[in-house]
Amino acid sequence: MLRSQRLAVLPIDAYDLDSEFSTLDGHEYGGEYDALTFGSWSAHVLANGSGAGSDTSFRPHGGRMVLTELGRKLPGIMSLVTEHFPLDGLQWVRVFRACDAIIAPHVDFLEWAEPGTRLQIPLRTSEDSLHSENDVVYHLRRGEVWKIHTTEPHSTRSPAGTARLSLCLDFADGHGPAGIRGAVPAAEPVRIAERPEATAAELEELLGTGGRVDPADMRSGFRRFADFHFARRSHAAAVHDWYEEAARRTGDAGALAKARAFRTYCIEKRADGEAFLW
Repeated sequence: MLRSQRLAVLPIDAYDLDSEFSTLDGHEYGGEYDALTFGSWSAHVLANGSGAGSDTSFRPHGGRMVLTELGRKLPGIMSLVTEHFPLDGLQWVRVFRACDAIIAPHVDFLEWAEPGTRLQIPLRTSEDSLHSENDVVYHLRRGEVWKIHTTEPHSTRSPAGTARLSLCLDFADGHGPAGIRGAVPAAEPVRIAERPEATAAELEELLGTGGRVDPADMRSGFRRFADFHFARRSHAAAVHDWYEEAARRTGDAGALAKARAFRTYCIEKRADGEAFLW
């Protein structure tokens, strides 16, 4: 059962955002989340606790959000935020950009005692841009407001071509905004992607018989395991199971330890400010 929820649909076509999309397409990214992402994926901060554009690593804070220089360049997107969402408790406004990209299955907010509330609203997307949660793969349509169930293993995948842009709003508490203003009725049901069961032969091909994970370059081999999750019915956490098994088959103890450490970092435990080094 999908635990993430579609809360509303915004009249996004009422906003002229094309020029602001171009600004985002050309905006530089510092690579803070490169350990978890594969392909062209980037996070761009429009508002945070300090207003500094260099302050890009997400963390909870006790104050009100302050626009960054980038946020001031994107008045249309910020109007979408301020006209439809309460600002009390809103701490971070970001846009995630993804093209031919995938995020390792992970759990958010492991670093902190209380999980926040994360909303995502696709601003520019395609039918082949997908999210996953546990064993469900689903699509977020343009303008849909989704409360992401971040404490379950989840992932995203975006195709090549025009980059997907998704607005991400982080609220301080675990309950989210009290109300969303100006929503329009959802015209279509939530789209769940159907995936066939993996065959034993396909799983064996994925895992290989040793040598399919290069102990000298552990990072490059991970993506095919995450891709397989989106292609075949499976749980998001199984990606880490497969990766560990493939590492075990190499016979290299260091490779197996690295695979296990990545699993821990992604879905089990990590410290505030901890970075995973491939």
